[in-house]
Amino acid sequence: MRIPWPRRVSAQVLLTQVVITTGVIMLVTGLFLSPLSRQVDSQAMHQALSIAQTTAAEPDVVHDLTTTDPSPAGPVQAEAERIRLATNALYIVVMDTRGVRWSHTDTDQIGRRVSTDPSTALGGREIMQIDNGTLGRSARAKVPLRDGAGRIVGAVSVGIAYDSVHDRLLGAIPGLLLHSGAALAAGVLAAWAVSRRLRRSTHGLAFADISALLDEREAMLHSIREAVLALDARGRIRLLNDEAHRLLELDRDAVGRPVRDVLPPGRTTDVLAGRVDGTDLITVCRGRVLIANRMPTGDGGAVVTLRDRTELELLGRELDSTHGLLDALRAQDHEHANRLHTLLGLLELGRHEAAMEFVVEVTDGRRASAEQVAERVNDPLLSALLVGKSAIAAERGVSLRVSPATRLPDVVVDPRDLVTVLGNLIDNALDVASLIEVEVLAEGPTAVLRVSDNGPGVPPGTREHIFTEGWSTKESPAHRGRGLGLALVRRLAERYGGAARVTARAGGGAVFTVVLPEALRVRPLSEVGELR
Repeated sequence: MRIPWPRRVSAQVLLTQVVITTGVIMLVTGLFLSPLSRQVDSQAMHQALSIAQTTAAEPDVVHDLTTTDPSPAGPVQAEAERIRLATNALYIVVMDTRGVRWSHTDTDQIGRRVSTDPSTALGGREIMQIDNGTLGRSARAKVPLRDGAGRIVGAVSVGIAYDSVHDRLLGAIPGLLLHSGAALAAGVLAAWAVSRRLRRSTHGLAFADISALLDEREAMLHSIREAVLALDARGRIRLLNDEAHRLLELDRDAVGRPVRDVLPPGRTTDVLAGRVDGTDLITVCRGRVLIANRMPTGDGGAVVTLRDRTELELLGRELDSTHGLLDALRAQDHEHANRLHTLLGLLELGRHEAAMEFVVEVTDGRRASAEQVAERVNDPLLSALLVGKSAIAAERGVSLRVSPATRLPDVVVDPRDLVTVLGNLIDNALDVASLIEVEVLAEGPTAVLRVSDNGPGVPPGTREHIFTEGWSTKESPAHRGRGLGLALVRRLAERYGGAARVTARAGGGAVFTVVLPEALRVRPLSEVGELR
């Protein structure tokens, strides 16, 4: 019958560890008993050798062996029995050079030849062995018996009952098994504790379930359109999906490195590291508007999700611009109606020449304003932005004018970035000022955008904070958050290798300056001459 294998990881580990521990204990016990048996045998044989040497050293034994006949009542038998009883030996046999016994435990054996070969001892060498004799299995030793002149006159054979040796070995086994059992119990207890901890860590899942979960996790992480990062307790990245690589522009070797080493200092790094609390935190990283949420894990780490809100933010700003244009068109509609009424009145009064002069004046003024912007700013998107913002400013009662120093004859590499920068700066100024001046300059391939206003200005202590994500002194609209416009401006400037700064304006207000290196593609002089 096949024993069913448990499914849970903890049960498998417990069973495996118990089997391994039992096997190791049995192996160690066997390895211990094997040398112990040999050691006990060696001790028994050396004990027999010592008794034999002691017997052979007795001068009376040599004298009686050479002067008397073998007899159960003879002096050799008496001396051998005395020594045997004193040493608790199994037997002590004294033999002559012919191998005839002069002493034996069984007196009937006296006068007969020994049952084992005595030639080694009679040849002058000592011998130790475990052997079978007439008295059974024993540990025995044989030594030559010499007279005073050193001649070999016989031999002494001493045996120690092997049963006593075996009993000593068996007597050591219970203690050994007791210690082995204690070690096995400790090993099983440790395995049980490890399995309980493993069961809590794996939530009682099987290996197949864990493998499936890992496969599903990988598929899920790389298929969702949200960026996911897992951080350990030391702030190092444990895993990140493809969307995280794309949004944060991280290298493939970012896994295993701290967040501070793979991202520049700023709000994004602070959010990922947990130094900023909250949900749906808005941050800007590498020109992208991201929504971040951070969830701590039980091991001290965290899982962070990031959603790309760049397109939504741009749509929100376009919506704001659309609302502004609608307001401007509504205002122009009223203004146009007033002008039509004025024109109709002049015609009804018969003042036709005055009516013609009024129409020419209005038309030339509008055309001149748009043409001036188009002449100074070559890019159509930037020109349209300035004309549209002028209409919005007029509706709000704000004077927005383009500086006479404005010159941008070159081709813009990416007009959308300049529109984003200039639009954000003008929008911020429209909320706080009544007078705005815009200046756009080309210094080689570098574009310099400058917006000044007569608002309350920016205190020196907050001039760096206003470029931080989420920092704003104004109430957020319902459809999007505040504190992103200037953050986007700075990120775009840094992406071009430039800078964004704010200074005080003479007479009150603020001056925002953004430098964008390599934002322009300088035209050859021949091409500029043709355009003129």
